[in-house]
Amino acid sequence: MLLRAFIASICLTSTVLANSDDDVITCGSIVKLNNLNTQVRLHSHEVKYGSGSGQQSVTGNSNSDDVNSHWQILGGNKEQCPRGTPVKCGDTIRLLHLATKCLLHSHDFPAPLTKAHQEISCFGKDGEGDTGDNWKVVCGGDVWSEDEEIKLKHIDTNKFLATSGQQFGRPISGQLEIVGVSSPGYSAVWKAAEGVYMLPTKNEV
Repeated sequence: MLLRAFIASICLTSTVLANSDDDVITCGSIVKLNNLNTQVRLHSHEVKYGSGSGQQSVTGNSNSDDVNSHWQILGGNKEQCPRGTPVKCGDTIRLLHLATKCLLHSHDFPAPLTKAHQEISCFGKDGEGDTGDNWKVVCGGDVWSEDEEIKLKHIDTNKFLATSGQQFGRPISGQLEIVGVSSPGYSAVWKAAEGVYMLPTKNEV
């Protein structure tokens, strides 16, 4: 209910791009990211890793309706990205987990299940973190659009956001491990799925 109310409040103050063939992903937009290899949404929740950093875990969830898969697009750490600004290929962004207000993060910890890969976590509080929250949008066009296949490259470690294909046991049974990989194959390809895409409000145009 809180999430629906939050999205509704945004819709009252902004122009929303919806049902368009060429929706552009913009700063302030709220999206779900779908992994094309495994068809899971990038997901987080208030469950911490039992090893590694002990930070909030990030997984892949096959339930497209789950509210814990909403992420808001922000500018890079200490950078401004006004709401409605198109995200260009090559831009640095952060992804804020809408439900828990932490940021998609990585660092030099091994992943919990596949130790050869790098751990992906959710870090920070109320949208405040550090440079480990910065991700480069890698795509082939000028801007990131809804139909664009993208990769997300971690700025600090040069690893790419991917799925390992490994499943967790309890308490998050069936959810997939999300990792950082050095050589990005199809497991590192993502696409914006469900979302609310923002344009500037009238007084910002």
